[in-house]
Amino acid sequence: MKIIRMNPLKNSTGKTLAYFDIETNDEIIIKGFRIVDGSNGLFVSNPREKGRDEKFHDTVILPKEMKDELEKMALEEYNTNKS
Repeated sequence: MKIIRMNPLKNSTGKTLAYFDIETNDEIIIKGFRIVDGSNGLFVSNPREKGRDEKFHDTVILPKEMKDELEKMALEEYNTNKS
């Protein structure tokens, strides 16, 4: 798995700090991950979409090990490239 696009938001006033896309080892591209500044620090949020109930629902569910690996990779790249 690798990050193919990292787009830090300049002068962000919201909690979203960056958007990024990944490519899996099977060459599947998944777009719309976000780096969010939460109450317990930075974390990766899955792509999501608003449902008919007006709530947001994840459109991609990753296994815990994959999510942990992705979060580590994404935060390292974000911290390296945010300036």
